Amino acid sequence: MERISRLAGSSGFWLATITSVLVAVVSYRFIPLGVQQGMEFVAHNLDGNALALFAHIGVAPIALALMPFQFMSGVRRRWPALHRWSGRVYVAAILVSGLAGLQLAFHTTTGAFATLGFALLAFIWLGTTGAAFYFAVFRQIERHRRWMLRSAALTFAAVTLRVYLGSSMALGADFAIAYPIISWACWVPNAVLVELYLRWVHSLKLRTT
Repeated sequence: MERISRLAGSSGFWLATITSVLVAVVSYRFIPLGVQQGMEFVAHNLDGNALALFAHIGVAPIALALMPFQFMSGVRRRWPALHRWSGRVYVAAILVSGLAGLQLAFHTTTGAFATLGFALLAFIWLGTTGAAFYFAVFRQIERHRRWMLRSAALTFAAVTLRVYLGSSMALGADFAIAYPIISWACWVPNAVLVELYLRWVHSLKLRTT
């Protein structure tokens, strides 16, 4: 899986890294501003669902900030213990924020279509990350890296969601119409692109053997 390792050397990877870290930092704007002002589209969860809300918005940015560094081959080679421990924190952050996100999905105000989109995102996010962790524990490194890419694609949904949400607001789209679409658009293309990439890598491997 050398090609997966080489992702860390691409300009696209570094753009994704910078974007992920910036979005993770900006996600904590609810601390100085409050949820009502900083994240008004989820503020309705403060009434009766605050624990899940803060578990998600407080912990998910940790996973987002750590995610790109899991693919840096230099870090893995020079500081393997750091790679392992940051990976464990990444998995733990997704366990907490994914379960919280699954609960939040059933409290969306924009209908069943949005609920299904966000619930599936949380469920598959937990599943792909759990698979990556399982294969790491049992030292099946190639499988671990493939499942980590799948997990990362869904973690990056935090970025694509904000891109689509900001774009829809700038275009004056009706939130009640745009948000259910975004609940799927923020992660399905990411997941599809990763699967296409993995199939391409596999086909190249078959050609050279």
